[in-house]
Amino acid sequence: MFLMLTVSHLRCEYRINPIGLDITSPRLSWHLQSDLRNCVQSDYQIQLSRTEDMAQIEWDSGKKSSDQSIHVELEHWVPEARTRYYYRIRAWDRAGDESDWSEIAYFETGFMGSEDAWQAEWITVDPSSQQDESCPRLRTLFELKKPVASARIYVTALGLYELHLNNQRVGEAYFTPGWTSYSKRLQYQVYDVTDQLQNGQNILGAYLGDGWYKGHLGWEKKQKIYGTNAGLLLELHIHYTDGSEERIISDRNWKSSPSAIRSSDIYMGETYDARMESEWQDSSSFQWSPVRVLDYSKEIIIAQENVPVTPIEQIKPITLLTTPLGERVLDMGQNMVGWVRFSIQGETGHTVELLHAEILDHKGNFYTENLRGATQCIRYTLKGVGVEAYEPRFTFQGFRYVKLIGFPDEIRLEDFTGVVLHSNMERTGDFKSSSSLVNQLHHNILWGQKGNFVDVPTDCPQRDERLGWTGDAQMFIRTSSYLMNTAPFFTKWLRDLQADQGEDGGIPFYVPDLRSSTSDGWGDTNHSSAAWGDAAVICPWTIYEMYGDVRLLAEQYDSMKRWINYIHAQGENPYLWNTGFHFGDWLGLDSKPDSYIGATDKDFVATAFYAYSVSLTRKAAEVLGHTEDVTYYDKLHDNIVAAFQNEFVTPAGKLAVPTQTAHVLALHFDLLDSTARKRTIDQLGKLVADAGNHLTTGFVGTPYLNPVLSDTGHHDLAYTLLFQEDYPSWLYQVTQGATTVWEHWDGIREDGSLWSADMNSFNHYAYGAIGEWLYRYVAGINTDEHKPGFHIVHIEPKPGPGLEWVEASFETMYGSVTSNWYRRDNNEMEVRVTIPANTTGTVLLPGADVQTVLENGKALAQVADIHEIQTQASDVRIALGSGSYQFTYKVLEADQALHVQKVETV
Repeated sequence: MFLMLTVSHLRCEYRINPIGLDITSPRLSWHLQSDLRNCVQSDYQIQLSRTEDMAQIEWDSGKKSSDQSIHVELEHWVPEARTRYYYRIRAWDRAGDESDWSEIAYFETGFMGSEDAWQAEWITVDPSSQQDESCPRLRTLFELKKPVASARIYVTALGLYELHLNNQRVGEAYFTPGWTSYSKRLQYQVYDVTDQLQNGQNILGAYLGDGWYKGHLGWEKKQKIYGTNAGLLLELHIHYTDGSEERIISDRNWKSSPSAIRSSDIYMGETYDARMESEWQDSSSFQWSPVRVLDYSKEIIIAQENVPVTPIEQIKPITLLTTPLGERVLDMGQNMVGWVRFSIQGETGHTVELLHAEILDHKGNFYTENLRGATQCIRYTLKGVGVEAYEPRFTFQGFRYVKLIGFPDEIRLEDFTGVVLHSNMERTGDFKSSSSLVNQLHHNILWGQKGNFVDVPTDCPQRDERLGWTGDAQMFIRTSSYLMNTAPFFTKWLRDLQADQGEDGGIPFYVPDLRSSTSDGWGDTNHSSAAWGDAAVICPWTIYEMYGDVRLLAEQYDSMKRWINYIHAQGENPYLWNTGFHFGDWLGLDSKPDSYIGATDKDFVATAFYAYSVSLTRKAAEVLGHTEDVTYYDKLHDNIVAAFQNEFVTPAGKLAVPTQTAHVLALHFDLLDSTARKRTIDQLGKLVADAGNHLTTGFVGTPYLNPVLSDTGHHDLAYTLLFQEDYPSWLYQVTQGATTVWEHWDGIREDGSLWSADMNSFNHYAYGAIGEWLYRYVAGINTDEHKPGFHIVHIEPKPGPGLEWVEASFETMYGSVTSNWYRRDNNEMEVRVTIPANTTGTVLLPGADVQTVLENGKALAQVADIHEIQTQASDVRIALGSGSYQFTYKVLEADQALHVQKVETV
C-alpha cells in the first residue's frame, strides 16, 4: 500500500546517529513528508530500544498529541552512560493519515559524568628519550582471546592526535580534539572500533601534533600558549560476547618513539622524512621508550559538541604554470583550505617542497608576502622505494597556487589532488540566478565559509592569525546558517565564548581567547569592542531564529545579560557607550589616510550596537519567560534610544554622523523617530548616489546595507550596488578572478597593485554577509521570530533590475523550502514555492493583482489549501499550508521595478 505520510530525516541533536553524547535529555527531530498539501502533524510516537530490532522497548512516548517535530525531548527518561539507544518514530496528521514507523536511527551516550570515567592517565613523551621537535608516536600492545561484541575508544589530547589501531587509521576526523578554551574546556571523541580489532595481538597507537595547543598562534610568533607538553588520554572499552568488559587505558605502560613527522605546525606546515617510517609493531627502526605520566586536569573534559573537521571534497589542479621567475606552480583553480596529496618517485634522501599561496602578483609570480610569518611549507624526503604518496596530518593551508620545488622535470597533474577540509556541516542552502556573476559571488561566499569554518569561525585561513574573531562571526552568522547547518558549530563556539567571558562581562576580540591563557598578557590587552563583543547576543539569537533552539538561547542568556551589564557600567552615562577601544566600522572606505577604521564615529557605532543587543536580550527574556527582565530591558532600551537621539540626531531630525554606515545602523536598529527616520532614509539614498552609486561601508555597515535599502524603498538601489563591477563592489572581486571573498574591497587594485601585505587576505568571509540578502530578500526566504526555525515560512521575493530569474532552496529543520521566480514574456511573473510539511507559509507576490493570479491554472479563490488572501499596495500576500505551488500573473503596469531587466550578464 502506498503511504502518503512518512517520517524521515531523523536527527538527534542535529546529527545523524551520533555517538558520544553527554546530554541528559537528548532531543530528536524529524521531517514529515506527504503527497497532500496542508499537512500538519497532529500526533507522534517515539520508541526507544537497546537493540536494533526494537524487540524490547525501553521507553515509549505513547501517542502524543503535538505538532512538535524538532527538538523533541524524551520526557521522564534519563539515558545511561556508554549506551547505544535505537529509536523510531511514527506520526499522524490532521487529515487522519498515519505513517509507518520510520527507519531506525540511533544515538549513543558517552561518559555522562559517570564516576568510573577516565581511569586512564595523561601520558606524554619523556623528554630524556626524545629531544627533537618531531611528532611523537605512543603505543600499547594487548591480546584478545575471546569474541568481541563491541568496542569503543574514548580519547582526547593536549595538542592534536591521530589514532591507529592495527595499522589502520581510526575515524575520519582531523584536528581532533579541536580548539577550545583549553584551560577550561577540552573535548573528547568516541570511536566505534569493533571491526578493527582482531584475535590475538592488537596494536593501538597515536601520533601527537602540536596543533593549537602548543604550536604557533597569532602574529607575534608565540608558541606553547596553552601548554608545553603534548599529551594523550585514552580508554578502549571492550565488551565481550560473554558479557564481560575490559579497558585498555593510557598509562605508564605505554611506549613512545619519534616519528617520520619531523615537525608539524598549523601555520608553518609539516616536514616528513619517509626514510624514518616504520610499522607500529616494528621495534628495529626506533627505540620504543617509556612514557611519562602528565599531571593535567580531567575535570574540564567534555564530550564532542561540534561536528568534526573531515575531508569533504577533492580538487584536481587545472594547469601547471611556469612563472616569469621560472618557478613551477600548480593552479588549483579555486582558493581552498586543506592540503595537497601527491605521489612521487625518486631517489632515497631526495627532498621536495610545496609552498602555498593565494594569488600571483601582477607580473604573474608566486606571491606569499600576505602570509606574514606563516610559511605554509610541506617538506617531504623520499625513502626511494617505488611510487610514494603523501599528505599532511596536523596542518592545513589556505591557497590556490602551489609552488613545487625539487620535483622531477616532468610533472603530471594527475599526481596531485587538493583535499578540502572543513567542519562537516550539512549543506542546506543553494542559490542560482540568471547572472553568472552573481552565481560566482554566491560560490565565493560559500567557499569563504568552507575555508574559515575549521572547528572555529576564523577570520582567515592562511596567514599567521586564523583566530575566532567575534565581530566577523556575528556579521556572517545568518548567511552561514543559510548555507550550512551551523547549529552544532556555533553551539560549541558560543560555549567557549561564555567560558572566556571576563568576570566583568567583557568579551575577548577572538574566541578562544589567547590572552587569558598566558601569564605575560600576550597580544593586545584591550577587549570588548562594540560589534565584536555583541556576538555574545547576536549569535545565540540568530541560532534561535534559524533553528528554533530554545535550549541554546537559555544556556547563553546569562552571558547575554553579563555583556549588557558590562556595557552599562562603562563611562559616566549608562545609556551611551563612549569609552574604551572600538574597531568602529573596520576597513570602511571613508577612513582617514593610514587608518583601518572608517569615518563613522566610534561612539555612534558603540551606542547603536548597545541598543541593538539590549533589544535582542529583551526578546530572549520574553521567549524564556523572564517577565521582570523584559520590563527592565524595555526601559533600558528606551533610555538608550533617547540618549542616542539626543547625542547623534539634530533637533530637526538630521543624523549628525554623515556616513553610509551611520545611516544604515540607525535605520536597521530602529533608533529614530518618524521624522528623523524619513530624513535618514532620504539621506542614505543621497549618500550612495554621491558615491557614484557605490558603497563606502566597512565590516560594520556592509552586512546591513542592502537589507536596509530594500526595507526603506531603495530596493532598486540595492540591486544597483549588487551589480556594480568596478571598485568598490562585490562583483569587482569576481571580475578580478576571485573564487572566495576578500578582506579588502581592493585587495587587488585595478592597476594590479596589492593592498599592504600586512593584512590582505583573499579568503575572508565578512563581506560575504551579502549572502543573507540574496536568500532573505532576492529569493525572499525568511523565518519568523515568533515561530522560529521556519515553523512559519515567509517567502517574499524581491525581484529587481538585473535578474531575470532566481532559484533558491533552503533545508530547514522541517524540510526543504524553495523559492523560484521567473520573468516571462509579456510582463508575466511566475513564482514557484515549496512549504515543508508540518509548517505553514506566507507568500508575497510582488506587483500582482489578485484578480489575475493563477495557481496551477486556477484562480486563487478556487485553491482549497490557501488560507487567506490579502492585497497591499501592488502586492498580493497569501497564507497557505504546506506543499508545492506555482503562481502566474501579469505584473501591474504601475510596478515599474518588475519591468526593468538587465539581460547582459557574462
